[in-house]
Amino acid sequence: MSEHPRDAFDTVPAPGAEAAFLDALDRGRLHHAWLLTGAQGRGKATFAFRAARRLLGARPDPQRGPLGARPDDPVSRLVTAQSHPDLMVLERAIEGGKLKKSISVDQARELPEFFSMSPSVAAWRVAIVDAADDLNPNAANALLKILEEPPEKGVVFLVSHAPGRLLPTIRSRCRRLAFPAWTEDRLFDLVRDRLGATEEAARAAAAMAQGSPGQALALAGAAASELDQLARRWIAEGPRDAAETISLADSFRKGDGAQRFDMLFDRLRAAAREQAVTAGQGGVRWAELWSRLGELPDQVAGLNLDRGEALAVAVSEIERARRQSGRAAA
Repeated sequence: MSEHPRDAFDTVPAPGAEAAFLDALDRGRLHHAWLLTGAQGRGKATFAFRAARRLLGARPDPQRGPLGARPDDPVSRLVTAQSHPDLMVLERAIEGGKLKKSISVDQARELPEFFSMSPSVAAWRVAIVDAADDLNPNAANALLKILEEPPEKGVVFLVSHAPGRLLPTIRSRCRRLAFPAWTEDRLFDLVRDRLGATEEAARAAAAMAQGSPGQALALAGAAASELDQLARRWIAEGPRDAAETISLADSFRKGDGAQRFDMLFDRLRAAAREQAVTAGQGGVRWAELWSRLGELPDQVAGLNLDRGEALAVAVSEIERARRQSGRAAA
């Protein structure tokens, strides 16, 4: 499992974004709201925590990049322990062992009270919304009130994988920082240096990650390569037989089952996306499959859907996409 963004001290997601943020801070022109955009896994949340530590007064560590901070600094320790009084993080809550489908309005309504108070121990109060895409409509409107009346000495970081889905009034009140895809060479260096992976494993992870450092770290290993090959074969040919599907579903019940499940669906979506680009007239069917494969893990996390049941649904959806795309191309 990859580390949580709050614990990622050695990853520098986007040096250009960090330089732009520091320039605004140094010139006393720090915007009250920052919209961090780019595909999932490119380090947006990691940047938000790095910037938060700087605003909250953690000692800089230039060896860890422009916004680097020392992990043993008291501020860093408080952030890691999720106990810094001047930092609020809004994310989907876990209830009954299940991850909720959205950030609720009750959670978002905590922001006005948080920003109504002066900083306790730091120079700033900071809120991170990870991800703003998860705000339900009422929660989005509650956030908008904060953006319309910027708090003094308050900064909000909005992580967004799909900014087009946000309210235009939210987007217009934020300064945007884009997080581009990493090159394969940079991903290779990250995996090799961080995990001590072999050159072959690091190259394979970098190739599969599609520009995402988070994905590259998660994919470094034989299991990831195996699941990637299986996903590509399923999209191209379908499962070999029912026994293969049953065996895979059984593996989700083991200790690392949740990680294997998430990794498989990530690779299935990547393969479906490639098919959507190259399949011509049948591409719309693969695009629909890509969307559906993204919904199933959320249903497992937020509802009472078994991973094995989700896999069975995915197999059915894959077979349907293959049939429909074949007819469209005929």
